[in-house]
Amino acid sequence: MANLFSLEWMQSYKVCWNAEPELVDVLAKINFSSVIGYGFIGNPQPTGVIMIVQERAMSASGYEGQPLNWDLRPDHKHWQKWLTKGLDMTESSMACVTRKLKFEVGDYLAIIKYPRMVGPFIKSFIIMGLARN
Repeated sequence: MANLFSLEWMQSYKVCWNAEPELVDVLAKINFSSVIGYGFIGNPQPTGVIMIVQERAMSASGYEGQPLNWDLRPDHKHWQKWLTKGLDMTESSMACVTRKLKFEVGDYLAIIKYPRMVGPFIKSFIIMGLARN
C-alpha cells in the first residue's frame, strides 16, 4: 500500500474517483469542478491535491501551492478509521463539530445545505478507502 497522499496514492485515488459512477454521475448533474486538498491537522499545508474538472479527476499530485476550494484535515488516526470503515453523514457532522475533521478551506455547512453534495462527499471517503489497497 502506498503512503497516504503520496503521489502513488493520489494517482490511485484519481483512477478510483473516475471509475465510480455514483460519484461522477451525481457530480455531473451539478457541474462540479474543484481543487481539493487532503492532509493532517497541525500541518501547515495539505499533503495531496486532486483537481476535479466537470466531475472528473483530471490530476492528482502533491500540494504545490495551488489555490484550493476545499482542504480537509483530520489526524492520522481518523483518516485511517474512515478509510477503513467509511464515513456516514452523522459521523461526518460529529467529526466537524468536535474538530476531528477540520476544513482549512471550504465550508462543511455548504455541503449539508446543498443536498446533492452530501452523497458525493460521503462517497469520496469510500473511494479513498479503495485507493489505499
